[in-house]
Amino acid sequence: SLLTGGTARSDLERPLFNQVVVLTGGAGGIGTATAKALAAAGAKVAIGDLDGDAAAALADSLGEGHYGAQLDVTDYAGFEKFVDEAEAELGPLYAIVNNAGLMPLNAFDEEPREITELQINVNLYGVINGTQIAMHKLKPLRRGQIVNIASQAGKTGFPGGATYCATKFAVVGLSEAVRNELHGSGVGVTCVMPGVVDTRLGAGLSQPGFVELVTPQEVADGIVRGIVEDRPEIWLPKMTRAMIPVIQLLPAKVRDRMSRAMGTDKTLGEPNREVRAEYEKEIAG
Repeated sequence: SLLTGGTARSDLERPLFNQVVVLTGGAGGIGTATAKALAAAGAKVAIGDLDGDAAAALADSLGEGHYGAQLDVTDYAGFEKFVDEAEAELGPLYAIVNNAGLMPLNAFDEEPREITELQINVNLYGVINGTQIAMHKLKPLRRGQIVNIASQAGKTGFPGGATYCATKFAVVGLSEAVRNELHGSGVGVTCVMPGVVDTRLGAGLSQPGFVELVTPQEVADGIVRGIVEDRPEIWLPKMTRAMIPVIQLLPAKVRDRMSRAMGTDKTLGEPNREVRAEYEKEIAG
C-alpha cells in the first residue's frame, strides 16, 4: 500500500514527504513498524527509545534523513531536549507519536508499588509530556498532528491490568480534551486504540476467538492514516469501532456478564505467564 511501501515512489505519492515526525518507544514492536511506515510515507523520523543504540541503529537502517537517540519520556526536560535536537538535525516538528508504553500484569492488590508508579510515569506522564511539548512547538505554526497510542483497555476495564487500564483511560480522556482545546488551531489529535497486538507487550494474552489479533504493521498504517487524514480516533481491528461503544451503552452488570461469557475478562487476567516471563522480568528490573 501507499503507507507501507518499500519501493521507490515520487514525492507526490508520499503524503508525509519531508515532514518531521518524532516517535517515542521506537526501537521495537509497534515502534519499529511505525518508523518504517512513516519513512515509506516520506517522513523524516526522529526515533526516541530508552535503548538509544537501538534507536540510532533503526534510524540508520531507514537511510539518510532520520535521527535516533536515547529518550526517557518521563523526563520532561530530557524529552524537550530530544525534540530540540531532532529539529536541529531534521527541521521543524510536524507530528509526534507518543507510543512508548508498558504493560505488566498483576492482581491489583498484589502489584508492587514501584510497578504501579512506573506504569503511571511511562504510560501517562510520558504522553502528557509529549503532548505538551508538541503543543508548544505546533500551535505557533498552526499545523501538525499529535498521535497518542492508547488501547481498547482505555475504553473497557480488564481484570489483571487495573493500573494499565487506568493509564489508558487517562490517555483517551487526555486526547479528547486536548483535541477540543486545539479546535481551530490547525493542530489535530489522533487517539489510536488497538486491541491485542502481536508484540512482546501483548505476548501470552488470552485472546477471544471472535476478535482478530492486530499486527504491528496494522497499527503503524493506522498511525500514518491518523496523521495524514487528521482522524480523531483509530480503532484496530475495525470491527471493534462499532462493537465496544454499543456494549458500553449497556448497564454495568450486563456488561460484566457479557465479558465473562465471551471470555474477555481473561484477556489480561489469565495470561500465559511462561510466555510473558521474560517481558515481565525486564519491566521489574
